[in-house]
Amino acid sequence: MSGDKKAMRLAILHMNPGPIFASRWAGGLLGVALAASFLSSGCSKAGVAEASPTVTVQVGAAENETIERKVIAEATLYPLEQSAIVPKISAPVKKFYVAKGSKVHAGQLLAELENQDLLAQKQVNEGAYAQAEAGYEQAVQKAKQDLTLSKETLDAAQKLYNGRQELYKQGAVSAKDVDDANVALIQARNAYEASQKQLDLKVAEGQLDAAKGQKAVVEVGLNYSRIVSPIDGVVTDRPVYPGEMASNSGPIITVMNLSQIVARAHIDQQQASQLKVGDAATISVPGQPGALKGKVSLVSPALDPNSTTVEVWVQAPNPGDRLKPGSSVRVQIVAQAVPHAIVIPAEALLTSSQGDTSVIILDTDNKPHKKKVKVGIRDAGDVQITEGLLGGERVVTVGAFALSQEDDPVLAKTNIQVAAPPNIPEEDDENQ
Repeated sequence: MSGDKKAMRLAILHMNPGPIFASRWAGGLLGVALAASFLSSGCSKAGVAEASPTVTVQVGAAENETIERKVIAEATLYPLEQSAIVPKISAPVKKFYVAKGSKVHAGQLLAELENQDLLAQKQVNEGAYAQAEAGYEQAVQKAKQDLTLSKETLDAAQKLYNGRQELYKQGAVSAKDVDDANVALIQARNAYEASQKQLDLKVAEGQLDAAKGQKAVVEVGLNYSRIVSPIDGVVTDRPVYPGEMASNSGPIITVMNLSQIVARAHIDQQQASQLKVGDAATISVPGQPGALKGKVSLVSPALDPNSTTVEVWVQAPNPGDRLKPGSSVRVQIVAQAVPHAIVIPAEALLTSSQGDTSVIILDTDNKPHKKKVKVGIRDAGDVQITEGLLGGERVVTVGAFALSQEDDPVLAKTNIQVAAPPNIPEEDDENQ
């Protein structure tokens, strides 16, 4: 509570002069005073002169201020990002470059696995690739030469065939000579078509691709033997020691990004329906001072099938890695804020057995009056009054229930003495 609000409440408490009971046991005296007053009131009905009862109470103010509807739930902390690194190959650990607790960045080399066999295979594959590449280049040159030669042969055979046809028409050559030229032309055409298909070149190209694939496989294996971090963060686990066999059955290093933390809470459907992404929130650890300010980052669109609750995430900065993943925390989410609301202390609100709500207010003459009210948001020790008060009224807190039990005629004759509260805390806002 701010200093200005405390001063306002004290001023309202002292609006009417009169005896002030400020001792720490004022509440005890209040009970005795109430009992004595109403006893004397009852006895006076049988007497000649009816005395007005005097009751000592404590009061609060109906203030115009902002009140918030809050959703409070238990939650479990998770890191913003987490990577449990599982090796893609099985091999002994050659060397670790980080220890548990080391801060790392994305792409940083964390460990190496034994890879001598892969290095040897890489050398063999590089030789095979170089040989296949040379064979491919030779095949390309040969294919070009064969294509040129077959084209020249085809052109010559065509020319010879055409010439003999002319000579045959003139009777200079026999039909057999024409047939021989035609056979030669067909053979030349077939050879040219075969050279265009470049089958030898395709075979060489296939061999080159196979060698390239084998080389790539070994390169991938070598890359898998180098364990790098995919995220920025801190090493939180390193269960394997150098020399031990690392396998793809479990992680060898776990990295977490703790720069921000995420509190995951399970909230009932009705409360969760009031929340949305971006709502202001705080994360606190029970028993520890202070709270981290954050925002709602996720409201699950589906119910948890086991608990029929809605999972809600609250994300907050985590300076100095203060909070640790796995911790149990409490989240407080502001679902609604109502400015300029009429707010009274919760202890001033009276609720009947029928569910009606009312308060006892004091006028300027310190006379008590019952006032029916309607309530809205309830926030810890405060209650929003949506109907019945205008703001600025004094409402009875301690002693209100006893006064509410009296009939209106008795209440109208009751004299009120206002006692100051025993203590007013210097600071009641827990989320600094």
